[in-house]
Amino acid sequence: QVQLVESGGGLVQAGESLRLSCAASGRTFSSYIMGWFRQAPGKEREFVASISRSGGNTIYPDSVKGRFTISRDNAKNTVFLQMNSLTPEDTAVYYCAASDRIFVPNRSPTAYDHWGQGTQVTVSS
Repeated sequence: QVQLVESGGGLVQAGESLRLSCAASGRTFSSYIMGWFRQAPGKEREFVASISRSGGNTIYPDSVKGRFTISRDNAKNTVFLQMNSLTPEDTAVYYCAASDRIFVPNRSPTAYDHWGQGTQVTVSS
């Protein structure tokens, strides 16, 4: 089992940046596909980014492509989400997710078995 703890959320103004971190417990972090999702009030959970086990392959939805970057440090059991040029539409609770039963980055929340508690990101206009 892996446990995930997100950090780095906060309140920023439009156009600013934030870097989220997700620390994972356990010794097999490098065997997990990692993902970031977000959920705004009254909306469904939305895919934000996913990264392969080695970190060499990433995928994003069009809504964040070119602004967000996912990365991982397997030596530190941590995955990151660098968010630039934030807009009020990015306001949500951001969740880190992990899966060891898939082999490539995946957009579907049902592909992930382990979730963090979430961190709030609020972008003011």
